[in-house]
Order: sequence, then structure tokens, then C-alpha cells
Amino acid sequence: MAQQSTLYVAGYGGTFEQIMRSKVIPAFEQEHGVKIEYVAGNSTDSLAKLQAQKGNQQIDVAILDDGPMYQAIELGFCAPIEGLDKANLFEQALYPEDKAVATGIVATGLFYNTEYFEKQGWEPPTSWNDLKDPKYKGMVVIPPINNTYGLYTLVQFARMNGGSEKDIEPGFATMIDEVNDNVLAYEPSPGKMTELFQSGQAVLGVWGSSRVQALADTGFPAAFVYPEEGAVTLLASACPVAKEGASSLASAFVNALLDPEVQSTMAVEYGYGPVHRQVEVPEAMRATMPTGERIAEMYNSDWVTINQNREDWTKRWNREVER
Repeated sequence: MAQQSTLYVAGYGGTFEQIMRSKVIPAFEQEHGVKIEYVAGNSTDSLAKLQAQKGNQQIDVAILDDGPMYQAIELGFCAPIEGLDKANLFEQALYPEDKAVATGIVATGLFYNTEYFEKQGWEPPTSWNDLKDPKYKGMVVIPPINNTYGLYTLVQFARMNGGSEKDIEPGFATMIDEVNDNVLAYEPSPGKMTELFQSGQAVLGVWGSSRVQALADTGFPAAFVYPEEGAVTLLASACPVAKEGASSLASAFVNALLDPEVQSTMAVEYGYGPVHRQVEVPEAMRATMPTGERIAEMYNSDWVTINQNREDWTKRWNREVER
């Protein structure tokens, strides 16, 4: 196995980074005699680093959401994972040519303040269309389109109104004409999103199941909803970066993220749905977490089409939605 003294891993910040630093990285460093430098940033940041370092990659492993990961693969930044054991992985976790693999599954859907709804005598939300209800005017938060959760909201409204990723017009029409007036903020920051809920300014929003689980774990009365039209799959994914003289430890680290013990840790402490079939999820977490049959029922977006159009959609969103 090709060895190197330091392995550079680019991945998410916040709670994810804390878990990686405390529960995953030390064991890997000890087993393989390597020092891991963790470079925190969101998927857009990490993809930008890969693009900036093209031809002289410093990063060895990239951890990205599925959309940016498909871009990274298309741009030639990912190498096939050596020794990938696919026997116990859900099919949804796999990428073409094994150039990446999902390490956790998140459902994108609705979340709401259960205490506020009860006080108002409101029924829990059940549909993406609830985001259009005038009674929520100024109380809805949705991430912007440069965030996967906001992008999925646009795509879902397109699909529900006769369109698709290949015909996004109905999505924009719904956002502009029927949802926008209800939106307090198109908020990209998880910390700020949490603040808007905790302050009582927002009571309904779009977010990921793991984020909502983390908020609920603080004691805040938040609940995640799988909309009746379907939640959308978001895959946290990892790939060894294609580079001259690449270390086999890059693939080893990606494979370590699939270890059942690590998968269990990420499920319990971060709310990720495991991609390994043999990982048991605690009963208390099953209401929120995407597991088993629920994974098969979720919608998998057409990222090839999305990535071809995302720049144009973003410009239009900024011009017509977040104006």
C-alpha cells in the first residue's frame, strides 16, 4: 500500500466535522500510521478547491453532497475506489464506475415547530403544498438554490405541476407566485436556520432529516415530515481524489466510512440513514431517519440534467425569486 505521512480530507463542517475528528479520524490514524488534516467546508467550497487545484491536487479525499459529487466525477476529480465491497450496500449508494460512494442518506422534506402548531390548533404539515398556505405568511424558511435543499424544493414543485428537471418552468412559477410571499428567509446557514426557529420567527421550513434530528436532540420541539408526494434523497458521498501518485490510503479512508461501526456512529450521532444494510437503527430514531423501505420510496433527482442547467437556474432564482 502506498504510504504518505499526511492525508488531506475535505468535508463538511459543524457537527459532522466534530464527529469525524473525535470518533472516526483518530482510529484511522492509529490503524494506518497516517496524519489526517481535515479541511472543513460545504460541498460548494470543497468542489471549488478541487477546481482551483486542478493539475496539482492537495486534497486526497473529498466528501460532498451527491450533486456536487456528480460534477466532481464529470470534471475528472474522482478516481475509482480500490477494494470497494458493494455486497451490503444499498443500490442507491452506488455511483458509476465506483468513482464515489454514498456514506449516508438524508431525506429532504418539511419540518415544523410542533409546540407552535399545537398552540394554534393546526394539523401537522403533510404536503409540499403546505408551503403555499397563506396562514404561514412570513413564517417559512427555505435554503436558497445554491443549497441542495432549496434546489430540491424547486424541482419538487416542478414535478408536482407537470414538469421535471427537464422542464423546470412549473417550479419557478409555483415558487414566485405561490410560495414566495410566505418565505421569511432563504437561509443557507444551518446555524441561522436553527436560530430563526428557536426565536419563533419561523415555524415551517424545508430541511434535511439529519439536521432536524440534531435540532430536536437539543430539546427544541421540531419534527421532520416525509411529504405525501415524496421526500427527496440527498446522499452524503465520498471519493478518492484522482491525482498523480495518489495514496491507496485515500480509498482506505472512503472504505472506513462504510464500516458498520462508523455507519452506526453517524446514524446515532448525526442522523444519517446508513447505506450499509446490516446497520441497526435505534427504534427512537426511525420516525425521522431514512431507513429500509423508506429509502426505496424517496425520489432520486436527475443530477445530470440539474448540473447542466444549475447555473442558469441560479441566475434566474436570484433575479426572480430572491429579488
